[in-house]
Parts: sequence; C-alpha cells; structure tokens
Amino acid sequence: MIHYQLRCSQGHGFDGWFKDSASFDAQAAGGLLTCPACADTRIERALMAPSLPARREPSPAPAPAPSSETPSGPSAMAVEGGALPDHVRAVLQRLRAEVERHCDYVGQDFAEEARRIRRGDSERRGIYGEASAEDAQSLAEEGIEVARIPWVPRADG
Repeated sequence: MIHYQLRCSQGHGFDGWFKDSASFDAQAAGGLLTCPACADTRIERALMAPSLPARREPSPAPAPAPSSETPSGPSAMAVEGGALPDHVRAVLQRLRAEVERHCDYVGQDFAEEARRIRRGDSERRGIYGEASAEDAQSLAEEGIEVARIPWVPRADG
C-alpha cells in the first residue's frame, strides 16, 4: 500500500491509500477520487514530507465505554459534532447533484405527481420534491417507492 497526500483543484488537501502508483493514476483519470470537502473529482498528488518515526509516548488510558444514553457509531459523529463529517457531506452533495441532473423537481406536488406517474396519467420519470411523512407513508402503502434524502447545500454554493 502507498499513502499519498492529495489536493483537489480547489486547493483542499486530504490523504489516500492506494495499492500502487498505477492504482492512483487509474482512479484519478477515471474521476473516481472525490474531495471530501467539496466533492471535486479533479484530484492530484500533493508534495509530501518524508515520514519520520515519532518518539514513543506511553499509551493513553483506554477511553471509557459509551453509556447507554450516548449514541455511538457513524451517526453519532454528526449528532455529537453538530455537523456532518466532510466525507459524508461530499457524498450527499454528489447525490444531490445527480438527483438534480437526472430528475424533475415537482415541489409540493410530489405525492400527487408520483400517483399520476403510477396511474400512467403522467410521463414515467424520476422526480423529487417535498412530501410530508404522512404522504411518504401513504405512497409506500400504495406500492410507490419513495426515499428521503438529506438535502445538503450544493458543493458550489
């Protein structure tokens, strides 16, 4: 495995691990690498400082076990930190961009438009918009697939 310091075209720095140099080159050329801060896919290797072993410090005491009242796991990072981790935000920004690129925005008419599509009264296509929890539940009971997506600000905004 090889460790690289990476930088996107917007100047954000982050690191990545790759099987070898060719793996990095192939992933970067294919647009498969994403900046965790802004979701940019134009990634290049940054200058790296040599890795020198640090002097050994005594191991810190183990962290106390989480109490049953404290959430743990990935969702806890967002809750406890008050903000989404950068890599999660970047994935959600890419998801939003794909939804906006490939689906029609129908606003508050989401539930009714989904029903029109189901009945064949409207063109079959991907849509997105707003729906209450009750509308989403009702659509699901009617056999209409719906999904709620956390809507984060755009990467370019």
